Amino acid sequence: MDAIRVFLADDHAVLRDSLKAFLNLHTDLAVIGEAGDGITAIADVLRLRPDVLLLDLAMAGLSGVEVTCRLKRDLPTCKIVILSQHQDPDYVLPVLRAGADGYVLKTAGGDDVVSAIRAVRRGEAYLHPAIVRLVLEFSVRVDNPPEDTPVRLTPREQEVLVLIGQGQTNQKIAEVLSISTKTVDKHRSRLIQKLQVDSRAELIRYALEEKIVPPLTHTH
Repeated sequence: MDAIRVFLADDHAVLRDSLKAFLNLHTDLAVIGEAGDGITAIADVLRLRPDVLLLDLAMAGLSGVEVTCRLKRDLPTCKIVILSQHQDPDYVLPVLRAGADGYVLKTAGGDDVVSAIRAVRRGEAYLHPAIVRLVLEFSVRVDNPPEDTPVRLTPREQEVLVLIGQGQTNQKIAEVLSISTKTVDKHRSRLIQKLQVDSRAELIRYALEEKIVPPLTHTH
């Protein structure tokens, strides 16, 4: 059986080097390339066409969410495993919704990374146990949305909600809409109040379930 072709994308060279050395100890894995920023990662992955991309969520240039979205559109055969230190829904949910096949915490051992690579290559999802619990708890928490009075949002609030649903940061939303980050935060607070949710992550869930934003795998 051919070795699984792996591409590493992380902006920390030391981490890439240590991860590459560890993965190359396994005869069924072969690291075929690496990148230190999101833009280079996309270009090289499209050129080299690896089986699996190990992707840092907090990449320079383009975020892990943006890289995942673009590659799932342009190279859907490439499986993507996210490497991250974050366990907060605000970070986890957007990238899973963008199409990531796995999510491994950077505090996990190297064997977990290897297991994730093998699992997604087989067509399975792989989530760190802490992430599984987070996703399940989040799903239970928001399973009872308000049903009575239709929510009325201003045009600007709708624009902000769409961008939040796409996983954009306050800074990015401010740039897109030509407003301040403080104004974005005010709109976010009003949305949370109007939609009777508790967090930014639940706004993302609302936007997806109400089809306010299309699935990210089909957008830029």
